[in-house]
Amino acid sequence: MELFILRHGEAGKKLSSLVGDHARPLTSTGRTEVLEEAKALKKIGIKFDLIITSPLKRAFETASIVAGIYNAKNKLKVWDELAPEGNKTDLYRKITQLKEENFILLVGHEPQLGEITKEIIHNNETTPCNILLKKGGLLRINILKRTPLPKGELKWLLTPRILKTLTKK
Repeated sequence: MELFILRHGEAGKKLSSLVGDHARPLTSTGRTEVLEEAKALKKIGIKFDLIITSPLKRAFETASIVAGIYNAKNKLKVWDELAPEGNKTDLYRKITQLKEENFILLVGHEPQLGEITKEIIHNNETTPCNILLKKGGLLRINILKRTPLPKGELKWLLTPRILKTLTKK
């Protein structure tokens, strides 16, 4: 299984209430950047069998843009486990139930995405491993073992700046 993890694009100002924060949309700059990144990913041959997103508006908009570029709206799923307060144990359980040959895109939020990445790729508890995914950043993990907890190796991490350069080639 290949697991791609994408942080949502640039969103409006953070709101104080949790309810308001859940409805915070992408900015016009955020939408444009995600659109360019999705085109770049398609151009370099990245494919997705399933696109799974947090229910928060900014993540859902990000995933919808990617699904639109890939003509894959029917492959778009919402998992509450990808919300900032989502249950990671339930998320891992759902991931392990997916087909082994799938290319999966998860769209969500920091710090949860960094924590998920760390737990999947980190095997040595004594060595620190910190991953911070910038807005619009993408990483790829090759899942080597699916149960009881997914374990894998980080193949690459692309910053938004690197992704933008891919559209110019």
